[in-house]
Amino acid sequence: MEQAELLKTMKEKAEGVQAVVSCIKSLDDAFDYLIDLTEKQGGRAVTAPGLNGGMPDILKKRCEERKLKLLTPPLRPHTSDIHASLTLADWGIAETGTLVLNSGSEDIRIATMLAETHVAVLRASKIRKSAGDLEDELNAVLKAGSPAYMAFITGASRTADIERVLAIGVHGPQELHILIMED
Repeated sequence: MEQAELLKTMKEKAEGVQAVVSCIKSLDDAFDYLIDLTEKQGGRAVTAPGLNGGMPDILKKRCEERKLKLLTPPLRPHTSDIHASLTLADWGIAETGTLVLNSGSEDIRIATMLAETHVAVLRASKIRKSAGDLEDELNAVLKAGSPAYMAFITGASRTADIERVLAIGVHGPQELHILIMED
């Protein structure tokens, strides 16, 4: 499957499970998206574990300019304060609109499970057609020697366990936004 077809399928399948999908050019665009969305939703605090280099400092400055608080790891003391989180997805599975994140870090798990809104950045080149196409990558993670915790995220959290009524956000974020970033 060609890259353009993978992108189209990923977008269609993710939107089919109520994820919001947008295309961006850079992490700067992702920061703008996160901050704008948080303000629109009335949130006051965001987190972005997993960023490296000078990226956390750039995001912190931009949050401060807009009167938002950037919560930094460790996140355990801030679990009830996180409105929106930004994470970097490791892969995407086009046929199901699924994100795959190496969630060995407790901070990544907190960000993807306890924020009201999860914004995930996915590089276009990391989209695969099916879960089977990730076999080599997943095996490499599992053989790396450290404990592995891979999260497969398809849409916002949902359940119909309570009297068979669909409830959104019971076991995780109420909204999932996927930002597909050009390579």
